[in-house]
Parts: sequence; structure tokens; C-alpha cells
Amino acid sequence: MSSAAKPHSPLSLEDFPKGQPPLLEDYADTGLSAGVLTSLLLKVMYAQGMRTGRQLMDVVRLPFAFVDDRLADMQHRRMVEVRGTSGPNRAGYHFELTNAGRERAREALDATQYVGAAPVPLEQYVAWTLRQSIAHARVSAEEVREGFRGLVLQDTMLNMLGPAINSAKSLFLYGAPGNGKTFISETIADLLGGSIYIPHAIEVDGQIMTLYDPIYHHQVPDDPGIPEESWLRPPFGYDRRFIRIRRPVVLVGGELTLDQLDLKYDPFAKMYAAPFQLKANGGVLILDDFGRQRIPPRDLLNRWIVPLEKRIDYLSLHTGGKFPVPFDTLLIFATNLAPTELVEEAFLRRIHYKINVLGPDPEAFREIFRRCCEERGLVYNEAAVHYLFDEWYGRRGIEPRACHPRDILDHVLDISNFRQVEAHLSRELVERACRSYFLDDVRATT
Repeated sequence: MSSAAKPHSPLSLEDFPKGQPPLLEDYADTGLSAGVLTSLLLKVMYAQGMRTGRQLMDVVRLPFAFVDDRLADMQHRRMVEVRGTSGPNRAGYHFELTNAGRERAREALDATQYVGAAPVPLEQYVAWTLRQSIAHARVSAEEVREGFRGLVLQDTMLNMLGPAINSAKSLFLYGAPGNGKTFISETIADLLGGSIYIPHAIEVDGQIMTLYDPIYHHQVPDDPGIPEESWLRPPFGYDRRFIRIRRPVVLVGGELTLDQLDLKYDPFAKMYAAPFQLKANGGVLILDDFGRQRIPPRDLLNRWIVPLEKRIDYLSLHTGGKFPVPFDTLLIFATNLAPTELVEEAFLRRIHYKINVLGPDPEAFREIFRRCCEERGLVYNEAAVHYLFDEWYGRRGIEPRACHPRDILDHVLDISNFRQVEAHLSRELVERACRSYFLDDVRATT
């Protein structure tokens, strides 16, 4: 259908069926002006040379009817010409820019060098984010137990984690290092599971912001049994400006700075990259090693006050304009530092769940040690555990940590490999492993 077939009326929240972004029935449903697609096609042909209609469709991720409507208009305006054909219809025609088309393409590239899938207007992105909000994700007590089966956690801990996960709000994990805070955070993300749809790029006030990031966004491939052309028809078809990904998990640590939480403008490409929290929408944002960033914890938490309370964040364009976006992520703070030394009570109050990740008791330690032995092909020896508690945790006052069995056993294997002997949990090997693992000044390990 022609882009002029009906008046412009961007899709609303109610227009989105459950599951996936709906097929576009008319170009007006894209929410974009015809000029946006024209400029995008010009830039594709300028960058890639002569292209078939189908190749152009695959790049901009729009139905060929929309693409062909723009190609016909560009032919009429002598910006594009047909150089041959490799099929029975215009999808197989070979299109190439004329001199006038190349001039227009350079003008389009001066505005922004973005070349890729047609962007999704901000309004449609917001609607779809709300439609598939992480607030709709739920986990049961049984799913929590199953999800954390790889960790040795007490029921009291699991009973606290479950409601925190279902809240989809914020979680503060604190306690001594080496007890699994980061691993718990990543397990929470895996536990939520599922997939969501995000756009490749977003259009905001005529500016382009790229959202899809293969570092954090892992594509869920379509069913290989479905023919490629079926995406143009129900029940498999959906708006291919969106990409289906696993629920995102974004982990940032001590390298985080305040400017990384706003739009990143590339003055050469003249487009924006979305910040971490936007890439985490619909998923989990883990702020690891909280308190060790290059900025004071108070400044960082000040930045999160509005998003935490209103579930809305505000981003700034380099032109000075500001616009709201959903803050739809489970925000997890993980720290080895005492919470009261990091922030005031007023800030902690805004973080809904606070869980102290304690070190293992003797029973839990034995189970972790046994599992680590099994993973490494070592025969479990109860005497080795008794030796650790008597000699190192008892006499020397070292606090047991959940990471100790893994690390000590790895030292045992390293020593055995070096000496070219079979690895086993003799007192001598375990003692050598501990002496090379723990500090001589045991007070530094507490």
C-alpha cells in the first residue's frame, strides 16, 4: 500500500498483540515520515552500492511494499535507476544511485551516518516496553529453589530473594567478598528468563539513537522451520524493526561514571548510543562493586532517585532537549562495603530490598567443598574440611567464604600438576594450597 493510503496514526499500546510487535499494515503505522525511509535507502545504496529491492528490504527491515513505494518515488525524481534484474518482479530489480542520488545521499549522511534497520519512534518504543515490562515476570518458590540449585543457600535466603525478584524494583546485596553476590545477581537474571523484543534504533525528535547492542543483547533466532518469507504474514510475521532477544542482563562495575548514564553522542556519526540502563530495560541491571566507582556513592544514588521512585528516567540530547524513557529494570546493587558507610538511611530507604549475603556455616561449607571436589574429579575427604576449620578458620581466625573451596582445590590441582603427581586431598597438599592462598598476616583476611 502507498504511504499516502491513510493519515498518519502511530500505533498505541492497545494495538500491540501479546507476544510480538504486530505486522505493519501501512507505512503510516511506522510512525515515520516518508523522508526518513528515503534518506535511509539513499544511504544504504551509497554505502553498499547497487542493491536489489529484496536486499534493501532486508537492511531497513520493512515490507517491500513500503520500500518499493520510496524507490518508485526516487526513480521519478531521477535519484535512482534500474541497472538490471534477477527476478520476475521489482524485488529482484537492481537499483543504483544516479549522480543526483549520490548528492542527496551525501546530504543525508551529513545529517546522520546511521545505516541499518528503520528506527522506531520513541512513542512506539515506550508503548512496547510497557507492554512487555519486567513487572509482568514472575517466579515461584519452586523455580527459585531450582534456579539456585547451583549455589548452597539456606531457605531463609531463598525466601528473601523470591519476593525481591518478583518486585522488579531494586535489590541491595551486601556482605564480605567471596560469598557469591555477583553470582546471585547473575542467577536472578537467568531465573527471570524469557525473551523480549527491542528495536534496533529509536527516533527521537529527528535524532537517531541505537539501542541494540550485541554485547548485552543476545538474539533469539526464529524457528528455522519457518520460511524466510513467512515473516511477512501471520501467524509468524511481526514488525522486523524489532529484534527478539533473551531478557537482557547488563553488568557494570567500578568503571562506571555518571556520563555513561546519559546518551552518548558521536559527533562524527551524528547519532546517539543508548546508556546502560536503557539497554537493560525489560531485564536486569547489575551495579557490581558499588562504592568503588570513580564517583562518590551519594552522587551515583542521586542519579537513581527519580528512576527508582517514578520508574522513569530522563535523557538529554546534545541540543539541550530532554525526554522521558521507561526505567523498566530490576536494579541490583552488589557491594563488599558496609551499607551505612556508603550512603545515608534516606538513600537506602529508596532501595526496596536489602539482603546480607553471609559466609557459609560449617554444614554449607562442607556441601560447597563436596560439590567443588566432584566438579574437579577429586575424591571428597572430610578430614580436609576439618583441617581447614581447625587450623585456618579456628586458630588463625579467618572467616570462611563460599569461594574458598573452589580456590583451595584449584591450588591443590596446580601443585599436583607442577609436581607431576596424582591430585588428592592429603593434609600436606591442602596445607601447601592454603599457605599459597591465604595471606601470611591473617588479620588482613578478616
